[in-house]
Amino acid sequence: MTEWMADVLGDEFEQLTLELGDDEQGPVVATLVRALPPEQEWWDRVRGHRRLLEDVDVLYVHGWSDYFFQKRLARFWTARGARFFALDLRKYGRSLRDGQTPGYIADLTTYDEDIAAALAAMGHSAEGSGGGRRLVLLGHSTGGLTLSLWASRHPDAVDAVILNSPWLEFQVAPVRAAIAPMVEFQARIRPLDVAPQIDLGFYTRAQQEVADADDPVEVNPLWRPAQTMAVYAGWLHAILSGHKKVADGLSIAAPVCVLLSARSAPPTRWSEELTSVDSVLVVDDIARAALRLGSSVTVERIDGALHDVFLSRHDAREDAYRRLDRWVTGWRAVDGTPVTRSASRG
Repeated sequence: MTEWMADVLGDEFEQLTLELGDDEQGPVVATLVRALPPEQEWWDRVRGHRRLLEDVDVLYVHGWSDYFFQKRLARFWTARGARFFALDLRKYGRSLRDGQTPGYIADLTTYDEDIAAALAAMGHSAEGSGGGRRLVLLGHSTGGLTLSLWASRHPDAVDAVILNSPWLEFQVAPVRAAIAPMVEFQARIRPLDVAPQIDLGFYTRAQQEVADADDPVEVNPLWRPAQTMAVYAGWLHAILSGHKKVADGLSIAAPVCVLLSARSAPPTRWSEELTSVDSVLVVDDIARAALRLGSSVTVERIDGALHDVFLSRHDAREDAYRRLDRWVTGWRAVDGTPVTRSASRG
C-alpha cells in the first residue's frame, strides 16, 4: 500500500492509492480520499465534551460518470467529529488509468474488492470489526445501489446507510423485466457493445445554472464529463441485475436514510424546470424501491433538488443539509451517544 499524499482537492484532503491487481486491461487501482476532523478546542476537551460523531467513520461512493469532489459534504461530517473517506472506484476519476474502459464493470460484486481495500485502510473490515468505531455508508446514484447491495450482504459491518438519490430502479421500471434477457444475452456475447442513450448535457447545465459563489464547487471535466460516459452492455446488465435484487427485497440491518428530489422531469429539451428537479431518475419509483431496502427506511423528499441533492440551488441544498443533520442527530440519540449540537456551518 502506498502512503497518504496530498489530494487534488487541496486543503485538508489526502489520497491513498489502493492496488487491486490486474484485469484484462492491466493494473487496477481504487483511490481513497480522506478528510480528518479538526482538532477539538482545548476547553471542550478539558470539560469532557464529545462531538456528535467523533467515533464515526464515513465511506462515500460516487455515482456513474462521476468521482468525489464535494468538499462541503466532507466538512459536514468532519465538523461533527467524524473521519470522512471517499472512494473513487476502479476506472473512475483518480483511479482511471490509460487504456481502461471508463467505469466499466460486469458485476457489481467486483466492487467488494474496492470496498474491502478501503475499509482495511480505514481500520474496518467487512466482518464488522472497526476498533469500536461506527461505519456510515454514504452513496450517490449508482454508488447508492452498490452500497445498498453491499450493506445487505454484510449486515454486521454497517451502522447506518445514507443514500443521495440512489439508482435503485431502472428509469422505465415497467420494461426492466422485458429488456433484461436481451441485455443479458448481449452482455454474454459482446459485453463492450455500446448501448444506445441520449444525453444532451442538460443535467450538467442545470448544476451550472444553480451554482453558488458562496459555496463553490470545482469539477474536473475529464473525470465528470458534461455528457455521460458511454454505457456498455456488460455494465448495463450488472445494473439491471442489481435493480432486480432491490425489487426482490434486500435485508439491510442498519437504519437507512434516502434523500430525493420531490419531482422528476425528462431532460428531452432545456427548460428552467430542469434546475429544480431530478432529470436523471424517476424519483417516485426510487422512493417506492427504497422501502424494499430493509426494515428501517426514512425517505426525505426535497423540493427543488437536483439529482445530487447537495449540488442543488441554495434553498434546496440547505434543506438537504438540514434534513441530513436532523437524521444523523436522531440516529446518534437513539444509538446512545450524548448529542452536542455543532455550531459550525454544515
